[in-house]
Amino acid sequence: MRELAPSLLAANFYNLKGDIELLNKSHVKYLHIDIMDGSYVPNISFGTDIIKQIRKNTDLIFDIHLMVNKPENQILNLKDAGADIVSFHPETTDHPNRVVSEIKKNGMKAGIVLNTHTHESVLEYLIQDIDLILIMTVVPGFGGQQFMPSKLEKIKRVRKMIDESGRDIILEVDGGIKIDNVDQVIEAGADLYVSGSGVFNPDGISNNVDKFYEIFNK
Repeated sequence: MRELAPSLLAANFYNLKGDIELLNKSHVKYLHIDIMDGSYVPNISFGTDIIKQIRKNTDLIFDIHLMVNKPENQILNLKDAGADIVSFHPETTDHPNRVVSEIKKNGMKAGIVLNTHTHESVLEYLIQDIDLILIMTVVPGFGGQQFMPSKLEKIKRVRKMIDESGRDIILEVDGGIKIDNVDQVIEAGADLYVSGSGVFNPDGISNNVDKFYEIFNK
């Protein structure tokens, strides 16, 4: 079943509670939350205190994307904030396997993020332990960027790796996904689709979510 994960980075923070309430009433099951440290990526987003407050108002699955150096330092805070899935970039730590183990030991699912320049071969020693693979189709750090069609072949290759592993791993794609290009990503084999400005825009959250699910269910 294909699912949509609206990206909180594009929400209206002046009316965040209202946006979350609309998502609660929609088909959406996931909420994608980017955490940036201003070091691994140049931007800074929000921390676990805001995530805690959002958790009080929704039962959505919190899909956390860590764009930080030393992700191991974030695990306990994320557990306390109500995270369900924690994904990180393997190049941000000296011991990716240890970070995966710590995430799972604390009751959350563990994901690996492949940046636009990160080759999928990094998954070779991780794929037997992880629950999710997130492929970036923009350079991470800022919302509203254009989807990179050149990454479609990478999505297909990772889909093949997952299928050959025999494991139930979610293949997630993030970056520039909108109503008018999501068909390409579906064809490449993704399971979970992150969209920020494709959901949070003047056309309306509920209307946009419905359009995505109409395409998913074709």
